[in-house]
Amino acid sequence: MKFFRRNNQIDETQITIIEELRKKISQSGMPPHVQEIALKELDLFSKMNPSSAEYTITLTYIEYLVSLPWNKKTSDNLNLERAERILNERHYGLYEVKNRILEHLAVKILSSNKNPRILIVDDEEITRKNLEHVLKKENYDVVTAKNGVEALRLLDEQKFEIVLTDIKMEGVDGFAILEKVKAKYSNTKVIMITAYAAVDSAVEAIKRGAFHYIAKPFKIEEVKLSIKQAVEDRLSTISTKGSILCFAGPPGTGKTSIGKSIADALGRKFARISLGGIKDEAEIRGHRRTYAGAKPGRIIEEIRRTGVANPVLMLDEIDKICQDFKGDPASALLEALDPEQNYAFIDHYLDVPFDLSGVMFIVTANIPDNIQHALLDRMEIIEFSGYTEEEKKNIALKHLIPKQIAEQGLTEFPPEFTDEAILKIIQEYTREAGIRNLERMIATICRKIATEVVKGNKARNSVKITPEVVEFYLGPRRFYFEVADAKNRVGVVTGLVWTETGGDIIFVEAAKMKGKGELILTGSLGNIMKESAQAALSYVKSNSSMFGISEDTFENYDIHIHVPQGAIPKDGPSAGATIAMALISLFTNRLARRDVAITGELTLSGRILPVGGIKEKILAAKRAGVKTVIIPHRNRVDIDSLPENFKNGVEIIFMEKIGDIVDKILI
Repeated sequence: MKFFRRNNQIDETQITIIEELRKKISQSGMPPHVQEIALKELDLFSKMNPSSAEYTITLTYIEYLVSLPWNKKTSDNLNLERAERILNERHYGLYEVKNRILEHLAVKILSSNKNPRILIVDDEEITRKNLEHVLKKENYDVVTAKNGVEALRLLDEQKFEIVLTDIKMEGVDGFAILEKVKAKYSNTKVIMITAYAAVDSAVEAIKRGAFHYIAKPFKIEEVKLSIKQAVEDRLSTISTKGSILCFAGPPGTGKTSIGKSIADALGRKFARISLGGIKDEAEIRGHRRTYAGAKPGRIIEEIRRTGVANPVLMLDEIDKICQDFKGDPASALLEALDPEQNYAFIDHYLDVPFDLSGVMFIVTANIPDNIQHALLDRMEIIEFSGYTEEEKKNIALKHLIPKQIAEQGLTEFPPEFTDEAILKIIQEYTREAGIRNLERMIATICRKIATEVVKGNKARNSVKITPEVVEFYLGPRRFYFEVADAKNRVGVVTGLVWTETGGDIIFVEAAKMKGKGELILTGSLGNIMKESAQAALSYVKSNSSMFGISEDTFENYDIHIHVPQGAIPKDGPSAGATIAMALISLFTNRLARRDVAITGELTLSGRILPVGGIKEKILAAKRAGVKTVIIPHRNRVDIDSLPENFKNGVEIIFMEKIGDIVDKILI
C-alpha cells in the first residue's frame, strides 16, 4: 500500500485506521459481494490524502457499511398463546387485526417445526450412504441422487430446503444444479462439496449463490454444522410475502399503537417512520454520496438504529405522502414493499443490495384510496373501524383511566369512574370513531382533581366520578342526539355518510318554490353528489305516477336541495337514495321519520347499488340515536360479518329498489 507521509505519527495513525476497518469488514457478516465492494473502497481510501474531502466521505461510508446489521436477526418468539395474551391485554377489540397477526405467527411455527428436506447429490455411493445415515439420525428427511441428471429430475418434482452436491460429476456438474436451484427455489440453500477444492472454484460457487463450500475429505461435524446454519438462516428469512399489512381507518382507533404490541408479541425490535408530509424521494432511498451531506434513507437508517435486519417497521400515515419536483416518495417505496424485490433493496447512499425480506412492514393510513394504486396492490388492507360505546367504555376502564391516573399523579388516591359517568363522557362530550377525545376528557377530570388537591380544596381521598361530577368538571354537554331530539318533517331525510374520521349522519333537506323547474344545489356538494341529486330528481320525475305526484308540479316549481354544514365539503355516491326520499317526501307532503337513516347509490331505474363504510355508518347511526338503518341488499355480506352485539339496538333493513322503502320512511 502507498501512504501519503507527513511524519511517522500520521503514517502510523493511517495504518491503524485501515487495519481496524479491515478487521471490522471481515467481522461485519457482510455478504461476499458487499464485502468485496467494501474492500475496494478501503483500498481507495488507503491511497487518499487525509486532507482531501474524499477522505472523510469514504471513511464515513465504510464505517456506515460495517455498522449495518447484515446478518444480525432476532429469533421470533413462536409462542401463540403468549402472543395472543399480549395482544388481548394491551388492546380491546380489534379482533380481525389480532387474528391476522396470530395467523402470521402460526405459519412461522409450522414452517419452523417442519423437518427440513435435504437432497444429497454425489457420484460416490459410499459418500451418499454415509451422509444419508448421519443426517437421518439428525431427524432430516433425506433423498439421494447418484448424478446430476437424476438430481435435476428430482428438483423438477419436489422442493428441498437444503441441497448438498458434489461439483465434479459426469454430464451435469454441481454448478448446473446450483443454477437450477437458484432459478426455481430462491430460498433453498446449496452446500457445495468437492475433492477438487480450489480457491477459484470456492469463490465461483459463492458468487453464484452457494451457501457454503466444503472440501473433501470432510469432517462429518463440519457438514452437520453447515446444514444447521443453513436451516437457521432459511428459517430466519422465511418470506414475509403477504404480510405487508396496511392498517386503514379513522384517527384514534389504535393503528399506530398496535404496531409496538405486534413487535413485542413476536419478540422483535420495533421502529417507526412517519411519512406524513414527506416529499423528497431521498428520504426513502437516501442521497448519492456525490452530494455534500449525503446520508442513507430512513428505512436503512432505522434498521441500523435497531441493530437487527428483521425488525417490525411501521410506516405511519402513508396516505399523506406528498409529490413534487423532488420526486415521488410513494414510488420509491415500491421496491421496499414488494416481496419479490426487497431481498435486494438498494439505497442510493449504500449503493449495494440490502436484504429487507426479513423485515415485517406495517403501514397505516386514514384513507387507503389516497395511496398510489401500485403501492396499495402490494399491501393487505385491514380495516380499523370505529369503536362502539361498549368498546369505548371497556377501553376507558382497562387502559385510559389507569394511564391518566398515573400520569396526573393520582396513584395514591385514584378516582373511581362509574360506568354511567364514562357513558356520559362518550355520549355528551365526544363524537368520534376513535378514543383520543375520550382520553382527553378523562385527563381533564384527573387534572382538575389534582389541582383541587394541591390547593387544599379537596382531601387526599379517592373521588367517585358520577355523571353529576362529570358535568361539574367538564361543564354543559357539548353534543346532542340530532335524530333523537328532532321532529319528523316533510322533505328532511336522515342519511349516512363515511368520512376520514369515521361514519357520520347528514340531513338532506328539500324545498320547493314557485319557478320554472330549476334545480338548486347548496351545501358545498362535490361533483359526484351533484350528479346523485340530478339522478334522484330524474328518477322521481319519471316515476311520478307511482308516487302519486302530478307531472305539472315539476314545471311550476323550482327545487332546492340543501345539505346543512355548508362549510364542510361533501362528496360521494351514497346519498343518492337519501336525496330521492327527500324529494318524494316533499312532493307527496308526507312526513319523513328522523329516526330512520338510509344509505345507497341510486340508479335512474330505481335500483340501489352497494356502498362502502357500512360498519362505520351503523356506528354513527347508533351514536345519533337512529332506530332503523336502511342499506342496499348487496351490502348484506358486510352486515353478516359483524358480531351480533354490534347490531344490538338498531333495526337493519335491506333494500333493492327505492320503491320498496317509501312506506318505511314516510308516514
